[in-house]
Amino acid sequence: MSNVPSSMASTTSQYYEDNSITEGLVLPLAGHCFHCGDPVPQPPFHAKILGKPREMCCMGCQLASQSIVEAGLEQYYLDRSEINRTASLPTQLTRLEAYDHDEIKSQFVYAQDGLSVAELSVNNLRCAACTWLIESRLDELEGISKCQVNLTNQRMRVIWNEDKLPISRILATINEIGYEAKPYRQDTHEAMLARHNNQMLIRLGIAALGSMQAMMYAVAIYFGEYSDMLIFQRDFLRWVSLFVSTPVFFYAGIPFFTSAWSAIRARQVNMDVPVSIALIVTFFASLYATITGQGETYYDSVSMFIFFLLAGRYIEHNARLKAATMANDLVVVEPVLVQKIAEDKEAAELILQQLKKNELEKTAVNEDVSNQVSNLDTNEVSTSANPTPNFMQSMDANVHRLTSKIAQDWQRARTQQSAISTTADEAKEKQMVTAHSLQVGDIILVESGSEIISDGILLSQTATVSQSLLTGEGDLIIKSQGDYIVGGAQNDSQPFEMLVTALPADSQIGLIDRLMNRAMSEKPKLAQQADKLARWFVARILVLSVLVFIGWYIVDPSQAIWATVAVLVATCPCALSLATPIALTVATNRLASYGFLTTRGHTLQTLAEITHVAFDKTGTLTYGKPNLLNIELLKDNDTATATDEQKDTLLAIAAALEVGSRHPIAHALLTAAYQLHLPSTQALQHYPAGGVEAVIDGVLYRIGHVDFALNDADNDIVIDLVSQRASSAVVLSCQQNDSVTWQALACFYFNDKVRDSAKAMLDTLKELGIETVMLTGDPSPQALVLAESLGMHSAYNGLSPTDKVTHIQKLQAEGGVVLMVGDGINDAPVLAAADVSTSIAGAADLAQVSSDSIILNGQIDAITAAKRISDKTERIIKQNFRWALIYNGSVLIPAALGYVPPWLAAIGMSLSSLFVVLNALRLKRA
Repeated sequence: MSNVPSSMASTTSQYYEDNSITEGLVLPLAGHCFHCGDPVPQPPFHAKILGKPREMCCMGCQLASQSIVEAGLEQYYLDRSEINRTASLPTQLTRLEAYDHDEIKSQFVYAQDGLSVAELSVNNLRCAACTWLIESRLDELEGISKCQVNLTNQRMRVIWNEDKLPISRILATINEIGYEAKPYRQDTHEAMLARHNNQMLIRLGIAALGSMQAMMYAVAIYFGEYSDMLIFQRDFLRWVSLFVSTPVFFYAGIPFFTSAWSAIRARQVNMDVPVSIALIVTFFASLYATITGQGETYYDSVSMFIFFLLAGRYIEHNARLKAATMANDLVVVEPVLVQKIAEDKEAAELILQQLKKNELEKTAVNEDVSNQVSNLDTNEVSTSANPTPNFMQSMDANVHRLTSKIAQDWQRARTQQSAISTTADEAKEKQMVTAHSLQVGDIILVESGSEIISDGILLSQTATVSQSLLTGEGDLIIKSQGDYIVGGAQNDSQPFEMLVTALPADSQIGLIDRLMNRAMSEKPKLAQQADKLARWFVARILVLSVLVFIGWYIVDPSQAIWATVAVLVATCPCALSLATPIALTVATNRLASYGFLTTRGHTLQTLAEITHVAFDKTGTLTYGKPNLLNIELLKDNDTATATDEQKDTLLAIAAALEVGSRHPIAHALLTAAYQLHLPSTQALQHYPAGGVEAVIDGVLYRIGHVDFALNDADNDIVIDLVSQRASSAVVLSCQQNDSVTWQALACFYFNDKVRDSAKAMLDTLKELGIETVMLTGDPSPQALVLAESLGMHSAYNGLSPTDKVTHIQKLQAEGGVVLMVGDGINDAPVLAAADVSTSIAGAADLAQVSSDSIILNGQIDAITAAKRISDKTERIIKQNFRWALIYNGSVLIPAALGYVPPWLAAIGMSLSSLFVVLNALRLKRA
């Protein structure tokens, strides 16, 4: 799909090509949307209006304007007197309804657990009460499952049933309560925040000028009281003060009034309600005194109050904006245009069907394997390899064979086509399309040095990519034809062709962005308690201010208004509402810089409370990349006389059986045999939870764990992992001359290297008083030796998924708070059972991760950094709470007694909020 819509109301457009008709047409500024006036991305979207292509900021405006043209309502653009987002559209159309269009929804709505999820940008959020107001109002709508608003980055996440509620109704509801929401897109979201920041700066400048002028006239009035100033002179200065304060009150102060009015209309209160009451009472009381010539005026206090409030919020807004944009460097901004050269929907559908079939088989086999392992006694387990990875081996091989065939067929077709095609044909075949319009089944060309827009299958012979953004590993990875390539990687070689198997939004890099958004949207209990306390505080302040007014009106009516205003301003709990969200945002982004990605809102709070850390072994404490250590010949017990030639022959046979497999053991065998000639195989068959079987030169071979290789026959084979210093082993066997018995040929021993930083990480945890436990499915005694060498408190091997969950529950029953560290896939049940969990996940694992956090760079010592940052976050949040409560409590009595003037109350409240923000920003150096 191109940026310029192909279908338009041609007759209407041609009518307006006459320039005389379009005289007086209101045009936007250069680089701004013709429809709504917002800044446009590069390259922009386009729609043909009044005979000319017009720049649009998003597909929503593009579709809305196209609909206006097709409905014959282009006169709307000639009749409008201004361009803005709130300008009314023709009655037949509304802009929000355009978001119900399937093509538009596909750009920002995705499915999750049978429900729809949308990421939205929200403008005009000012405090925690604003987020609560939106969440509570949307929760009242039928069909809403969950709504989470992030104050710091001005974004929200909505989960709902689309059958019961259209997205346009959600957006309309948000607009009705005074906030503007639109689909999230990084470039337009940043433009929105920049525009909001500029508006705040303009209001702040006007407030600064007005407050200086008002204070200058106020000083003259104050001194005039002691120097017999004439009445008409005093009144003149009051009128001048009113003149300079009016733009401050009605323009610079308007954000407070609109926010308060939105809350009152929704029958709620937020931080701006007491502030607005204080401003309105002070200004109109001064206006009354100016008109009647009786009483005191406080225009200087009104102007200074607004200035200090805006200054505090401007600094706070920029601090939150800086904290929120820290994470943007972690996610690649997808290229706007990609080069599409063809499409093969059928091939993509075949791959997806195979993956779905494999997933169903995987679930069934895992349940069966779990039951089998649970029924084994200790002796049986000690002589068996962990069977689960062999199943993953068979599944990967199935998919890889299919993708390799598709890639080979494509290359053959390309070769035949290039032999007969012309240069003009090739140019016509290639077309630049927007990233959002990319579909599953499209075949694209990825240029050298560019980011890979989406997940797909490599169709070219080879490619070299870097997945440093996804895994943290800077090494270049060589991909072969038919291999899986993840979105977010970078092409570091020559251009290559790939078949798109996932939409850009569903790619691995898109998933990382979603996981981070989910974590920052979800509120931990501490944040929920802070929001609840702030709302409770606001309501009590309003009641208390009424009592203060009554009390002072009885004692001294002239001080009643100003004491009440001071109470409303000084005790506004803005700092209390900021205590938690700003700290959580900075900490989350700081963790992300270590490669520790939180995917749940409670992660930071729970990490600060952990007492135990449980580790899986393979792929967690170790690299999960075994190396071949030794080949032990078993046939006729001739190990002592074994020659290198015999070992090479058996290694070649074993490697041939593993061709096409993605299992770590297969990779180790193929790596060891890379210089050997591998024999061809026939009747290759994978056995879940067992191994591989195939015919080579008329002989039937098997490789896998010992029971599978010998078909569960009684044997006296001893697999000595301890003496071999190995972590796992597989046996190669054969069946000759129609014999029913299997003969063991060789045992291959493998070692999985321990991660370099594992020992230091475990020592640090012990220094913090945290107990470390190993829970591994590896039945070998070497697992226990490894745990002892690392200095772990306890270790358990040969565990089924159910056994691991039992151990976690036992620790929890004893009062422990457990962090489970696993591989994110095989450990899904125990990750879910732990209080908090993390997984060391590779790029291809992210979609299946069920943990609360992910370590993207493979550095396990990120766990100690996460613990350190979570502890500091908890301390800072508690400090912010204490400061906010102490400040509000200590200023209340002096303000109620009349010792705090309104302007001083404004300074105090602003400084209180600023202290909380700056204290939270210390986490950037954690």
